Amino acid sequence: MAALTRDALASAGEEPFVHAQPNGEKRLELSVPEAHCAACMRAIEGALTQLDGVTGARVNLSTRKVAVTWRGAAQSAGSVVTALDRAGFAATPFDPAADDAAADEDGRFLIRCLGLAAFGAGNVMMYSVAVWAGLGGEMGLGTRTVFHAISGLISIPITLYAGQPFYRSAWKALKAGRANMDVPISLAVLLSLALSIYQTAIGAAYAYFDASVTLLFFLLIGRVLDNRLRARARGAARALLGLQSATARLLTDAGAVKTIAARDIAAGDRLVVMPGERIPVDGVVEAGASDLDLAMVSGESVPSAVMPGARVGAGAMNMGARLEIRATATIDSSLVAELVRIIEAGEQNRSAYVRLADKAARLYVPIVHTIAFAVFVGWWALADNGFAQAVHNAVATLIITCPCALGLAVPATQVVAVGRLLKRNVLVKSGDALERLAQAKIAVLDKTGTLTLGRPELVDRADEAVLADAARLARASRHPLAEALVRAAGAGPMAAAHEVPGLGMEAEIDGEVWRLGRGVWLGAQGATTDALELWFRRGAAAPVRFLFRDAPRPDMKIFVDGLKARGLQVHLLSGDRRAVATALAADLGIDHVAAEVMPADKVDYLTRLGAGGAKVLMVGDGLNDAPALAAAHVSVAPASAADAAQAAADFILIGAPLSPILEAIDVSRAARRRVLEGFGFSAVYNVIAIPFGAAGFVTPLIAAIAMSGSSIVVVLNALRLMGGRAR
Repeated sequence: MAALTRDALASAGEEPFVHAQPNGEKRLELSVPEAHCAACMRAIEGALTQLDGVTGARVNLSTRKVAVTWRGAAQSAGSVVTALDRAGFAATPFDPAADDAAADEDGRFLIRCLGLAAFGAGNVMMYSVAVWAGLGGEMGLGTRTVFHAISGLISIPITLYAGQPFYRSAWKALKAGRANMDVPISLAVLLSLALSIYQTAIGAAYAYFDASVTLLFFLLIGRVLDNRLRARARGAARALLGLQSATARLLTDAGAVKTIAARDIAAGDRLVVMPGERIPVDGVVEAGASDLDLAMVSGESVPSAVMPGARVGAGAMNMGARLEIRATATIDSSLVAELVRIIEAGEQNRSAYVRLADKAARLYVPIVHTIAFAVFVGWWALADNGFAQAVHNAVATLIITCPCALGLAVPATQVVAVGRLLKRNVLVKSGDALERLAQAKIAVLDKTGTLTLGRPELVDRADEAVLADAARLARASRHPLAEALVRAAGAGPMAAAHEVPGLGMEAEIDGEVWRLGRGVWLGAQGATTDALELWFRRGAAAPVRFLFRDAPRPDMKIFVDGLKARGLQVHLLSGDRRAVATALAADLGIDHVAAEVMPADKVDYLTRLGAGGAKVLMVGDGLNDAPALAAAHVSVAPASAADAAQAAADFILIGAPLSPILEAIDVSRAARRRVLEGFGFSAVYNVIAIPFGAAGFVTPLIAAIAMSGSSIVVVLNALRLMGGRAR
């Protein structure tokens, strides 16, 4: 998709791109494919928030989308695009499919670059080794020059092509008046290439073709590994938007029902929602009674009955009978749309996390550039042959100190850690998630489907004969408690029962009226809404209660104790009823409980916990957990979780147990130690190598051995994560 320009906007008009908001603001969503890191996010948001009238600018690095809002006529889509261009970022209309395709193409391009660099490094080193071996006198000047020329023919096109990921990034950073890690990398590669061409032309003994292409090979390994991990971290908001109905049933004034696009729904429209369909927008029930699955909205473990006058939210599943609702919102201002905005805000905050490699780069770039410049100035002023010797030694300093070890320390460690966790049934979606997990001090756990099995089970069987009779009615219902009753009773006949929406099942058998459902409907004494229960009455007999429980997973007590043993404070956070959540927390030894909370309240709860600087780990599985999973410092979802929850989480558990999370915490902490050890080694290596480069003692052999050796040491250190205990 072509980048937007003022001319393109003038020809197409701004209407396809700018959307009016209910509060009078204008909103523009653009893709910024060149945004890769927290520094890019800060640069984009800083450039846009400086514009007059702009009320908000938010970058999501997972989707590489920037959303801008402004008031009045002070700004336009054209001025926003121009501001992005001045900051060094091209913009295109936001298109998820096109963005995914572009990201895939970026990955393939990096693979091509890595393959070429590997080919070049192997072949050039073959000639370089021959030159090094012949420096004692066996190889003549003509042969050595020919070998240098062949090395140049191989490395020049490969270096120019394979180094593009670094050159482009460095150029855009410099154009925007900033520096990143790719600036010294590009300088070292291009200057060494230029110096090698000069050395070959004058018949010098040394050339640096092997150094430039080998350097690219090692650095591209890290770049490819990082890209693979980042590719797993896209799509939480997109998955949640998939829950919104594409169409809706509009009830006309004449009483006819016609199908319309959900985006065309206006506040005040009357809509029909059939059983098995999701409610398209927020509204109020005007006719009908039914049970709604509110798992996405509240995390309630059982369906909720709705009657005329009840408020309902978009995304809720109608499980019972036909409903007529009056829309109170459009699709853009519905509950699902609000959840998407919450998720994107959480992802944006998470993207602002500064990775260890970025922190190291902030120190590395100015120090190395300053040293190389000082070497150049010193040799130019003091050496007899002046400029040529100064350039030679400055480039040598850049080459020998180029951040191979620094660039490999993070991705090499992350890939080894990811591989180890995959064997333990933990899928890691992003590399920096390991860094964030190592920092977690508070664990916030969802209840239904996470700590519990998410499937009610009968705990009070009553009389077997009564159970068998109740199961005849239950077999005609899709209610989860009825299904649990059927599982407990086993095989048997099904009654010709009909559903009384919001109340239960009813049938006439042998001249008697049988009912299975809510206690108040059956006239039961002691019926409560604080327990999972069904009541059964046969004719004039006294109602019988069946009590259910969403039982905790078998390993939950061990899991909670394991979190505490690792120094994490444990909280239970649930949208379910307070009595149910409190009872489960008591069983598992969890001291902090928050119940009956909505998705936005969950995000607020995490925000309050993190306000004091504590890093929060969130574990959840429901659609209603997706915003909290995105907002947490780091998050985990089981394989059974909803698609939106899995997309929002940093880690996915492939199996049912939660105990692999403990392994993930141990491995992430060990990985952090390995990365810091790699950085420490890189620092020591540079302290030793810089004097040699500055003094002019660096030859191609020394440079190649130093760079390769430092990279191998870092990789071997990372491989220590593969075996043994992580803690």
